[in-house]
Amino acid sequence: MTFRAVSTLRDAGAIACEDTRRTSILLRHFGIQGKKLVSYHSFNEERAVEQVTAILEEGTDVAMVTDAGTPGISDPGYSMANSLHARGFGVIPIPGPSAVTAALSVCPLPVSSFFFAGFLPHKKGRKSRMEFLASLGSTVVLYESPHRIQKLLEEVKSNFPDPELFIAREITKLHEEYVSGTPDSLLAHFPSGQTRGEFVVVIHPGGKRPKQSKEHADHH
Repeated sequence: MTFRAVSTLRDAGAIACEDTRRTSILLRHFGIQGKKLVSYHSFNEERAVEQVTAILEEGTDVAMVTDAGTPGISDPGYSMANSLHARGFGVIPIPGPSAVTAALSVCPLPVSSFFFAGFLPHKKGRKSRMEFLASLGSTVVLYESPHRIQKLLEEVKSNFPDPELFIAREITKLHEEYVSGTPDSLLAHFPSGQTRGEFVVVIHPGGKRPKQSKEHADHH
């Protein structure tokens, strides 16, 4: 947590949160009391937007918190920001943790440009989406859950010719891990049903890695 994030939570008149129980633990940790909490998640977006709008119309600032990561980046938040922008309210980001940038900052694969695809569809459209990502010919970054990581690795193996992968698991948490390899080596590393946590999966397509320019190498 940054100082700015803590002060924002202290100063806000109300807090919209993905899970009020988790946010309550966070607030207690920083000694923040007496805040009105509005539950906001992917299943009550419309009602929550109306609640937050009503609070803002009273002249009260509202902070928004998600359980992990940055609101709006594969987390609840887009609908809220979109609706509030449309109604003329200012929406200001408070920089915080982002799994995609954290993983890319320590990734050994080329990531000076990449395509971020978030979570793939669970069923409908998943196959065509994976085929599209493989057709790009660029580094692709995905989010995945422990329940589907094996399925994803099999799909990468089938769609990308000779890919290199980097996986970041449970960033900043107890079972934090960073590992590189091929789909086959990672399938063996993450046994089915025995792996916990959320994954950031970086896929570099087959072929030779692009050479760094001298300017890029000097910059680093």
